[in-house]
Amino acid sequence: MNKEEYIPKIAMSIQAHPDDQEFTIAGTLAKWARAGCQVISVIVTSGDAGSNATDKGVEYKPELARIRQAEQQAANDILGVKETVFLGYPDGELVHTLELRKELTRLVRRYKPDVVLTGDPTRRFYGSDYINHPDHRAAADAACDAVFPSAGTRLIFPDLLEEGLEPHNVKHLYLWGAENRNTWVDTSGTLEIKIAALKQHASQMGDWDPSGMIREWAADTGKEKGLEYAEAFKVMILVEEKEENSNEK
Repeated sequence: MNKEEYIPKIAMSIQAHPDDQEFTIAGTLAKWARAGCQVISVIVTSGDAGSNATDKGVEYKPELARIRQAEQQAANDILGVKETVFLGYPDGELVHTLELRKELTRLVRRYKPDVVLTGDPTRRFYGSDYINHPDHRAAADAACDAVFPSAGTRLIFPDLLEEGLEPHNVKHLYLWGAENRNTWVDTSGTLEIKIAALKQHASQMGDWDPSGMIREWAADTGKEKGLEYAEAFKVMILVEEKEENSNEK
């Protein structure tokens, strides 16, 4: 998919935790938002397990969830996200259930995105030093199944029809973290916005400044296509369109 200046009218990001989006696809979202795209951010878990502090016990979990929700909202405000949906599933315990798929199907039918962005549910290992978080895989797996077949099939979850939610066919599915990438988005103009959004997650960053790492990742990704900075995806084209605009290389 090497077309130029593709900007969807509506895009939905579905991620497991607060901050997942900022580490991965925030440059793309910021670019699209600045071009007029309506971006909806769906955060599946509360992030309430995101601390290994020895002075924090189970009683800290509700407070941490509130902190991380506020951090995500602040990050989304910087990115230009129009609406944020927090589903509040327990952090670290997420599984791909029919309930979760139905909830995501409901959101896809309600907002009718042209594009859904999520992780690649098939990637378990990255290199020899990182195991993909099971919440990432579960959220992405449910998101993919919500996109197809659930969102577009009338007789799957028929009670959604009673809610007035007619079937909707997502045109493109963008998977970050995929091995066989086929689409690069030039994020040279929005990398600093991505970094600023990521820094809103102070409960996770602590004293660490992620700027250098994010720039290095983006430079490595862009190098293959001669771009200063980029984010890369495996894009599934689920609905062909006669005419598209694209900012992808």
